[in-house]
Amino acid sequence: MATDMHKLLGTSEEDDDEDMDMDVKEEDDDHRNRGTTRAASGSSNEEFMFQQSMQDQVGTPGGGGSRRSRPLEEKERTKLRERHRRAITARILGGLRRHGNYNLRVRADINDVIAALAREAGWVVLPDGTTFPSKSQGTKPPGGSSAVAAGSSASYIASQQTSPPALRVVSSVGHRSPVELSSCRMKGVFAPGPSPYDIPPTQSPELVSSVNKADGLVGCSVDVINSKQILEIPPNLTEQDFSGTPYVPVYVMLPLGVINMKCELADRDGLLKHLRILKSIHVDGVKVDCWWGIVEGHSPQEYNWNGYRQLFQMVRDLNLKIQVLMSFHECGGNVGDDVCIPLPHWVAEIGRTNPDIYFTDREGRRNPECLSWGIDKERILRGRTALEVYFDYMRSFRIELAEFVEDGVISMVEIGLGPCGELRYPSCPIKHGWRYPGVGEFQCYDKYLLKSLRKAADSRGHLFWARGPDNTGSYNSQPQGTGFFCDGGDYDGLYGRFFLKWYSQVLIDHADQILSLAKLVFNSSCIAAKLPDVHWWYRTASHAAELTAGFYNPSNRDGYAAIASTLKKHGATLSFVSGEVQVLNRPDDFSGALGEPEAVAWQVLNAAWDSDTPIARENSLPCHDRVGYNKMLESVKFPNDPDRRQLSSFAYSRLIPALMEGHNIVEFERFVKKLHGETVMNHHHHHHHQQV
Repeated sequence: MATDMHKLLGTSEEDDDEDMDMDVKEEDDDHRNRGTTRAASGSSNEEFMFQQSMQDQVGTPGGGGSRRSRPLEEKERTKLRERHRRAITARILGGLRRHGNYNLRVRADINDVIAALAREAGWVVLPDGTTFPSKSQGTKPPGGSSAVAAGSSASYIASQQTSPPALRVVSSVGHRSPVELSSCRMKGVFAPGPSPYDIPPTQSPELVSSVNKADGLVGCSVDVINSKQILEIPPNLTEQDFSGTPYVPVYVMLPLGVINMKCELADRDGLLKHLRILKSIHVDGVKVDCWWGIVEGHSPQEYNWNGYRQLFQMVRDLNLKIQVLMSFHECGGNVGDDVCIPLPHWVAEIGRTNPDIYFTDREGRRNPECLSWGIDKERILRGRTALEVYFDYMRSFRIELAEFVEDGVISMVEIGLGPCGELRYPSCPIKHGWRYPGVGEFQCYDKYLLKSLRKAADSRGHLFWARGPDNTGSYNSQPQGTGFFCDGGDYDGLYGRFFLKWYSQVLIDHADQILSLAKLVFNSSCIAAKLPDVHWWYRTASHAAELTAGFYNPSNRDGYAAIASTLKKHGATLSFVSGEVQVLNRPDDFSGALGEPEAVAWQVLNAAWDSDTPIARENSLPCHDRVGYNKMLESVKFPNDPDRRQLSSFAYSRLIPALMEGHNIVEFERFVKKLHGETVMNHHHHHHHQQV
């Protein structure tokens, strides 16, 4: 195989001394010698691509072991060559990031570059490297030229499933730039997901949902030894005792790709193994996305629930519960989604001739992540309104999977109300160049929402108000740099108040209408709606980032009370997505964004408590360490609350293979016990842990 490969590459054993930029053989040997520091089997991305392409002709994976011993100076030369090659890659990346708005991770490699350029040209590049022209090629890639960013690397989860030997344990653990930290903060928050441009290779971009063993250990020192980690728990860590506190059920979110595009279980045995481990540490259940793009993907009102039925049976057999999310949004448009699940094919077809079905910004850029709320009552989806489409889908679920609803295996149905399943406008799309902590942009420029705005202006007798504000800056502006959001700006004037009232009311009406339909379908079951934690610019008067997201919550108005009472009206639970862990290590550079995660969370939670709405919580940042878990516990358990209020459930994001290994599972089990209010022994390490 080795020699075949070199023929293919046009290289030969004697090429050793040439400074070749993609010398696969060298790379291979180099990494094999450093094999101790690698997570997966040690060969590089490039070699993996060639192996894949040759798998058919040659039966053996890997490069064979014939060329083992090579003199030391050759190894040194190899290292230099490798360093040189990486430096070039780094410069290419730097240029693309700076001048082309490409979302590339700091430690990206050449595959990321190729993938990004291919996506820019309209190709589809899957995480395992499979590449093919997209249907719409020739016109323009689906996400506009900016689709580049989507999942620029085979991420952790994907690579675990397809197991390309392409993972690296990064040796510079724990040194991250402020940008990386702030961008990592983002998933549930509401950036669609932290931008992958600074996620170290081992970390999945499902970002927040998964973190590599070594890199995600916030606040702990880690030694990577033979790719096992040794954790030192900070000595000054005072731990709270949660024994005797109310029992909070714990759900673990399943990987995004657990059901494939044909609606089949992707890896039955692997999943079963993981579910058994979760059961053994007394997790209460799992949470899973029911993707519209999979179930009703091909033609209207033809639903396929097969994979979900099998999954639910497995979960029921293990005596676990399920929370489901009716996912009416796309997966894969967000950086960090390592799986690509677009909206249904037939919907995308309609969008090609009528792009106004999507949320649109001032410059006319469309966002195909989910449908605009402007078409909730427009009969343009092959004779149905968007609300009818959502209703029919929920009803199909309720009928086809009735047994699981009726026997209580399904404990909660969360209704997707916008991008990422969250109730918000997609005001901070990374694919249009937004970066934390920009204020984002209003997304009301599709013709249907503009029509609604015109109607509202007309009924006030001010037709000249039938427009969006023109002094809001752009995605990455800061509030003080704009006439609209600055202190004393137009947001607080007559027109500004009119516009914001309308814009935020559209969001509330959308939630109100879908939740009333969900209530009809799922009558006695618990339904829920997901709210993001938009905390940046919270300490400025206008709360700009919240305004563009649809929360009319400036310092002189409570924007969350109306939302909470809407949920209350339909008996829905508020599922709050937040990333408190970030507060641990918020980079000082961004304290300029005057954010205040705890403050927003506090305001949202109080709005729910005041209206007597139950609260469930989901974390947005992955975490596998004691410090992070303790931070999460405080945000879930409210230790100082005199009313001893508690959450109805906690969903942990997300199941990745690393969670199931050695020390991580021990820490996670400890976290589960504390959420359950059980006593936890406080000795630091215990080495015995039963695997199932």
